[in-house]
Amino acid sequence: MFSGKQTKPTFKSYLPPLQVSETLACEIVVNEANFVRKCIGAESCQDDLWGKLVCTNFKVSFIAHNSLPRQRFQCTHRLLGEHDIPLACVEQVVTVNDVKGKQKILGSNQKLKFNPTELILYCKDFRIIRFRFDEAGPESAKKVCLAIAHYSHPADPQLLFGFEYVGKRYHGSTGERVNGVDPGGGLQTPLFDCSSDWDREIKRTGASEWRVCTINQGYFISPSLPEFFVVPVSLADQDLKQYACCFYSQRIPLWCWNHSSGSALVRMSNISDPQQQRKVEQRISSAITKSHPLRSDVFKSDLDKNLPNIQDIQAALLKLRQICVIDSFEESEEKWLSSLESSRWMEYVRTFLRHAVEVVYMLESRHVSVILLEKEDRDLSCVISCLVQLMCDPHCRSLHSFQGLIQKEWVMAGHRFLDRCNHLKRNDKEEVVQLIASPVFLLFLDCVMWVPVFSTFLFNCPRQRAEHSRDFASSKSIHLGQDQALCFPPVWDWSQQFSLKDQTLFNNPLYVGKIATCVQNGTVKTFTHRRSKKNYSSTLRGLPSALRNGSLGPNDTLTRRNSLMLRLRSDLSQVREQQETPSERFVRDFFSRPVDLQGLLLPQLLPSHLSVWKLYFLRWVPEAQIPQGGPITAFHKLSVLTDEIEMLQNQLRQYQGAAGTPNNLHAEHSKMYFKATSTPHQSPAPPEYLSSSFPFSPVGNLCRPGILGTPLSKLLNGAKIWLSTETLANETI
Repeated sequence: MFSGKQTKPTFKSYLPPLQVSETLACEIVVNEANFVRKCIGAESCQDDLWGKLVCTNFKVSFIAHNSLPRQRFQCTHRLLGEHDIPLACVEQVVTVNDVKGKQKILGSNQKLKFNPTELILYCKDFRIIRFRFDEAGPESAKKVCLAIAHYSHPADPQLLFGFEYVGKRYHGSTGERVNGVDPGGGLQTPLFDCSSDWDREIKRTGASEWRVCTINQGYFISPSLPEFFVVPVSLADQDLKQYACCFYSQRIPLWCWNHSSGSALVRMSNISDPQQQRKVEQRISSAITKSHPLRSDVFKSDLDKNLPNIQDIQAALLKLRQICVIDSFEESEEKWLSSLESSRWMEYVRTFLRHAVEVVYMLESRHVSVILLEKEDRDLSCVISCLVQLMCDPHCRSLHSFQGLIQKEWVMAGHRFLDRCNHLKRNDKEEVVQLIASPVFLLFLDCVMWVPVFSTFLFNCPRQRAEHSRDFASSKSIHLGQDQALCFPPVWDWSQQFSLKDQTLFNNPLYVGKIATCVQNGTVKTFTHRRSKKNYSSTLRGLPSALRNGSLGPNDTLTRRNSLMLRLRSDLSQVREQQETPSERFVRDFFSRPVDLQGLLLPQLLPSHLSVWKLYFLRWVPEAQIPQGGPITAFHKLSVLTDEIEMLQNQLRQYQGAAGTPNNLHAEHSKMYFKATSTPHQSPAPPEYLSSSFPFSPVGNLCRPGILGTPLSKLLNGAKIWLSTETLANETI
């Protein structure tokens, strides 16, 4: 694609041919630079790669002359190559001229007054990627840097690649695909963009006193609410229209979920009209009370008062990035753990989990309905509502139901993905609070899909998606027919990104659904598991107030090893005298009972029970990689065991005359990525390519000092390197 007309060579090349990166049909090459060096090793350049750096309207692609030794495992992405970075994943573009001692953070439509000798890309997934232009032409190096800066943060959402991708597919439709969506593709994830999805959810949860409301069709009432949502039966449409103007952004209270006792989980924005506040609150609370079979009271949970705000969450992530990615690992383990605690990221994780448990206690034990109050109901309530449903409802724990939960509580509820994920160029004239980037979704998930082909995480609300898609179709003269807008493919259609084999990495070998069975003495039985009554969570019994809340006070200290047990033993008499709160007693009673795999699921809340998500935050760090170690080794053994059980069950069904998959087809249809051998009682050894970073590989994706090396800043030969987004923003050029 990058070569023009074939010409007769005039000289002999001693370089191997370029490994050409495949491009999509609607992908356009914007700029490129030859003879670029991608930095692989921090202390030496002998492992660096030489090739061409290409910027398209979709990604930054490095086409290497040579390649790294290819590991036997290769999880292939169908849209991205080994050295590709989607533009939506680029956080900041930093150019450096180490000869003149100059550096600059490049933004969209900015000028660059010096010729860069180095380009550093800070990515949203914690990668830091460096390119050197020592042998490249200065003008081509400058142009490719400016192109990356411009296309990674466009000023208009319609300049995002997803629009070109869907528009091109719509134009090229031959019946196989209609308007960007595979017809009859069997997509099981509910998108909650139609009333039927909400009707099914109402029936599934037994919320008989709730109904689907359609007053926001065409986004007539609120621009940030979905066209369909659920409200109490006792609230008439006329009343809702009247009350809408009293709420921030006209966001009428939204039903999330119903407990089997009849208690409801509802999310609501604050009432902006003080004169109407008491009247409207009473009317809403009365309607929710009437929906409960026992007419129980309503508990209001103010999230703005009890949880960190989005600015706090963003600040914690910046500090965590500094610790995990930028700072050297030369310091001691104790100092690193202390720095990790000072970032407050894990403290915030515990705070959200603890608050979700308190809401679960109100629904499960007190049998009262709960209203989640947040000023705009678009950030913190998304996290808590999802966590509560995961803890209470086993239906939400399957892959497709979990995806539907995110679709319902984040995408359709109007979480500001466009702003929080920082997809666009900042406009200083707009309200700062609305535009602030914050990893609220990352707080809920350990990984965010950054590929901007799909619209799921591109917009602030369904209305914005519809308006921009209509405008784009009009500007490109795309005839929509009966469709009201372009239909973007949802991110949940994993077949567009991964092969069937790679998709099996999503499957949890320990997941037990309602229809899970096991074979015992030749008889197929329902799988159940009971925990020994001796396996209590003793650490949750009446702890000191600081530890009960899942964090230490300013005067509290924990020694490095076995400190928690020593502390509990020394203060045992004092601990017993402390009184438990009702929610703490509820949690302790839960852990004292046998496990119900189809029932309630609560987390442990002490600092000793929670650890940083290493597979996300440390996946690109070579020093943190454990060859043949980490949780993946247990995952491998469990997957092999699960596959062997499935194979034996299939053989038993065949022996009994029931329908079963032939043995030669079992491996092809297995749900596990790692499979058992055909020889009984011979468990396969873990593959050599397994490491704690699996399925990611830090090789070639992160340049940082070695464990005995020097800080990254010294690699710039005197040029200054910024340590975080915060310092970058405050730096004067």
